Amino acid sequence: MSIPPVRDRIVQAAAKIALEPIFEADFAECSFGFRPGRAAHDALQVLLDESFKGNRWVVETDIANCFEAIPHSELMQAVEERVSDRALLALLRRFLRAGVMEGRSVRRPVTGAAQGGVISPLMCNVYLHRLDRSWDGATHGRLIRYADDLVVMCATRQQAEAALVQLRLLLGGLGLELKPAKTRIVHLTEDGEGFDFLGFHHRLVRSRGRTGGRHMLFLARWPSRGAVQHAKDRIRQLTDRSRLLVPVDVIVRQVNTFVRGWAGYFRYGNSAHAFDKIQTYTRARLAIFIGHRHKRTRAWGWRVVVYASPDQFGLIYLDGTVRAPRPNRPWRSPNASGRRRR
Repeated sequence: MSIPPVRDRIVQAAAKIALEPIFEADFAECSFGFRPGRAAHDALQVLLDESFKGNRWVVETDIANCFEAIPHSELMQAVEERVSDRALLALLRRFLRAGVMEGRSVRRPVTGAAQGGVISPLMCNVYLHRLDRSWDGATHGRLIRYADDLVVMCATRQQAEAALVQLRLLLGGLGLELKPAKTRIVHLTEDGEGFDFLGFHHRLVRSRGRTGGRHMLFLARWPSRGAVQHAKDRIRQLTDRSRLLVPVDVIVRQVNTFVRGWAGYFRYGNSAHAFDKIQTYTRARLAIFIGHRHKRTRAWGWRVVVYASPDQFGLIYLDGTVRAPRPNRPWRSPNASGRRRR
């Protein structure tokens, strides 16, 4: 990952402001990543709706080294389909040819858009729009693309296999390829396997009534193992022994800031169990931290955090923060502020 200097990022941001509305007018409905007015949860809602329709054969994959592999010449051809201003085109070429400092030398590859660049996500979408507009949803299933992460929801195994072949064919024509380790076909069945997409694990489950009665099948989602592990790793870093000289209230504030942001994303899912685990983990880590500060045991720290403190040192509570998604219903609250959903 290469990060341009500040002045380059400023110029890239200005170019993005000028270019984005031009390409937004053409971008397809299947594209969700790095687009104004769209969010990851919009893409996740499509998965839920398609599964509810019966499209439960899933092609799960992503593009190998997408940002690094986009050919510069073909990318500029895609830009020139909508932009004719020579000065702006020359500026974009300079962005692409800027190169990457490696040691004391500059490497100037003929492929790739700097992944740390402000304008790179837009350029990625511009190039992959060629995939989006070539995709025949009626034949190959519903494509959902979030930048270089792809999912196709299909009605049958045959359609899913054909979709995977078509993905390889179209991406091959763009000079790109799928990542073999992350490419597979999953059949969503009750008590069967699931798949990961955008930080969530998705699995077909059957709802149950209050009396234990069985109800409809639906695609549930909760934080993936990787997402939960990432949260635990970050909380462990914030409460590490190396930070024993940091005041407890500062530690709590930093932990709360991270957990609040993490839970803010994953609350739109069936995440109650995962939230319980993270909430318990934060208290256990703070108990260990306080125990070390006072040269006492973890059990002593647990008693101090959970029982002696009336508000558990101000640690965030995640109870009641989950909003389970429903098929064919907007995931955003009707009264919620923010950008409109497209």
